[in-house]
Amino acid sequence: MPVFIPTIDFKAYDEQDDAALDDLASQVSDALTRSGFMKVMNLGITSVQIDHTFALSKWFFSLSEEEKSTSAYASAEENFGYQSLGLERLDPSKPADLKQTFTLRDLLRHDKEDPRWPAPEFRDELTNFYKACLEGAYRIQRVFSKALGLERDFFVQYHQGENVSLRLLYYPSSGIDDVAEGQLGAGAHTDYGMITLLFQNDIGGLEVQDGEGTWHPVTPENDAIVINTGDLMERWTNGKYRSTPHRVQPKLGDVDRYSIAVFVDPDTETPVRVLDSCLKPGEKPGYPEITAGEHIQERIRASHG
Repeated sequence: MPVFIPTIDFKAYDEQDDAALDDLASQVSDALTRSGFMKVMNLGITSVQIDHTFALSKWFFSLSEEEKSTSAYASAEENFGYQSLGLERLDPSKPADLKQTFTLRDLLRHDKEDPRWPAPEFRDELTNFYKACLEGAYRIQRVFSKALGLERDFFVQYHQGENVSLRLLYYPSSGIDDVAEGQLGAGAHTDYGMITLLFQNDIGGLEVQDGEGTWHPVTPENDAIVINTGDLMERWTNGKYRSTPHRVQPKLGDVDRYSIAVFVDPDTETPVRVLDSCLKPGEKPGYPEITAGEHIQERIRASHG
């Protein structure tokens, strides 16, 4: 049976309207409890912004390898820069991923004079897109607070951008002979932090695993952002909101695939402990307390090992 991923419309989102927030909280909570995935419309990020970001991504990845390498990724601790094919392995048991990436962490504070910026417009436009995505993520976080009986900005306070990363992803088209056995565009994994916003164009590839271990494709839907909860949200909610394994198939044929992901991960020193509202009377937490930074760095280092 396919994984059901509902489409939730945030058009009615209004922080002064308790009934609207209650309705959104119910829909969101149901989706994340069932599959850990949802599609969201009208989050405040415009189609013009999304299209322009895709255009900048295509421009960057069309550069020569020599040109792209001037923006090279330096370390997991910084988590910023370009990585070519075969440098990341999201599933450490499989061959390296068939993708190129440009990761941009903590953009609101990143050095504007960093020589790795390929162009001023690239820097400025992606920073603006990052801001819009962060504001959209705050809306979702406030709905989470409503659903979980927390203060409105409980989650917002821990997501000031230190570990929020915008990632451009490019899956080059390839022939079947170019793909090793078991090799994927992005290996099976769970996301590390709180939530991920994924923007897809018309070319699919994302697959989600159900509770029985079967993989199901996630069909791209115009004007809808795919959103899933990660490891730290699963820990906060004692497993209620699932951190679901997912992967990306290799791009076969003659058309490239591009996607954009925004990883909304808590600031490094954020204490992540199971919320009281997610524990039944007498129930013990299923996860020990950890700081966000400890978990995120451990996962990033493992993927680059």
